[in-house]
Amino acid sequence: MFQMVALETPARIVLERENGTALEAYLAFCRANPDLRVERTAEGEIVLMAPAGAESSSRSAKIVRQLGTWAEQDGTGEFFDSSAEFILPDGSALCPDAAWVSNEALGRLTPKQRKEFLHLAPEFVVEVMSPSDRLKSAKAKMEQWIANGVQLGWLIDGDAKTVYVYRDGRPPKTRRGVLQLAGEGSLEGFVLDLKAIWKGLK
Repeated sequence: MFQMVALETPARIVLERENGTALEAYLAFCRANPDLRVERTAEGEIVLMAPAGAESSSRSAKIVRQLGTWAEQDGTGEFFDSSAEFILPDGSALCPDAAWVSNEALGRLTPKQRKEFLHLAPEFVVEVMSPSDRLKSAKAKMEQWIANGVQLGWLIDGDAKTVYVYRDGRPPKTRRGVLQLAGEGSLEGFVLDLKAIWKGLK
């Protein structure tokens, strides 16, 4: 059972705690609605996500392609696209546009756990602004990623040619008009070419 809450978009659903825990109910909801794109807040609300626009989807795909090429050459971790969902320590369930998780972190999970939503925070995430996104909310999501253990995060606003860089234990930095962005820490050696990202579908 669920209750619709009349709020501004994105719409939110609150699951009743009739059967099991709120997280178990959320996972059951996802299994019953595989065509929905949803996330879960730390408070237990299910957020219905709008589809990405064509340009932001293209930008995300180009980022995942670059990250994947590097990850396969580097060999120390695995990369993920926006269809992967992560259950974070605060109970939220979020889907970044791109992510990287070390083999060490994945090795702490059982084979069964690796087939489901991953109960961990990626070391690295990328979020790409979509037409439906609000900058304030997007920044709040990045802060949530970092608060849950993400070491490095990039929020990319392609239209503004701006990247907001988030690091664990440090204030975010704004980079405007740069053509490349270098990873650090576990992502040392990864360099994102931003020229195609800034170009979009022009």
